Amino acid sequence: MSRSTSMRFGAAVLVLSLAVFASGCGKKGGDDSGNGSGEKGPKVGLVTDVGGLNDRSFNASAAKGFERAKSKLNANGSIIESKSSSDYSRNLGTEVKNKSDLVVGIGFLMADAVKDAAEKAPDTNFAIVDSSYTGDDGWGATNNIVSLMFREQEAGYLAGVLAGAAEEEGTLDGLNSAKVVSVVGGQKIPPVDRYIAGFQAGIAKECGDCKVIVAYSQDFTDQAKCQDIANTQIAKGSDIVFQVAGGCGLGALDAAKSKGIWGIGVDADQAYLGSHILTSAVKRIDNAVFDTVEQVKNDEFEGGRDVTYGLKEDGVGLGKISSAASKYQSVVDDATEGINDGSITVPDTV
Repeated sequence: MSRSTSMRFGAAVLVLSLAVFASGCGKKGGDDSGNGSGEKGPKVGLVTDVGGLNDRSFNASAAKGFERAKSKLNANGSIIESKSSSDYSRNLGTEVKNKSDLVVGIGFLMADAVKDAAEKAPDTNFAIVDSSYTGDDGWGATNNIVSLMFREQEAGYLAGVLAGAAEEEGTLDGLNSAKVVSVVGGQKIPPVDRYIAGFQAGIAKECGDCKVIVAYSQDFTDQAKCQDIANTQIAKGSDIVFQVAGGCGLGALDAAKSKGIWGIGVDADQAYLGSHILTSAVKRIDNAVFDTVEQVKNDEFEGGRDVTYGLKEDGVGLGKISSAASKYQSVVDDATEGINDGSITVPDTV
């Protein structure tokens, strides 16, 4: 080997060694610790409900907020998916043992487990999505929990006025003359019913003689159940199906697609599922999770209270509206303005 070749080889080895060293340091500094700025962020533990991250709506939105917190706030931590309700307590306990600065339970179904975990770990901050404890006998030992609540009825209302305007005019491809729309709910719990109540009110506002069929799958994961329910509704004349059942509801949207009618997504913008999606009633769980992580980072976390997100707080809204239905945008805009200025009060019970 010549001297020049030897020098070039040595330089290459030095560069490679430095690169490996730098890579190893970055990983050690926090493989999941976000932006790599070196500033230590809060450690967060997310526990999903049985819907899991593949629901492409509710839990997936929470995970999106966590990922943003990792990127923007240098947060770190982990997500544990629950396979059954019996996993909730164990998974929450695992995140406490991991010394998480914030443990987040995703969903109304986890309310009891989160409250129990918070009482056992009073020095850990907790957040629960979609469940409030303020109606109990008092917060007591659970004053380390913040409840992240949403005015789902406002998003449901916007989806309803859009669907109602389309039904009233009746010119969109896929609509029939029956003026029937339907909802496939998951379990009959408050956040699901708030969506449905708003949707019913929005339909009534724009299409007074429309009929709304409502059924519950009692499930948030089994797509076949929701598909069967939607097919039954479609057989009764429904030409717009609103799914409020998480991962199960993907089956309802599949039914709408296969029958050549319209579907409305929930929680996340589900327009990516296809051109049959009229719009989606969106709930920004990602924003709520990010905000809560930021409060922990800034030592501003305050438990024992509800934090409620509506249209004004960018907590709910509509996803992408199908280009075929864009002519009804003004109806949605008017409804948005009415909710924001208080001239429209949306009911929250079915």
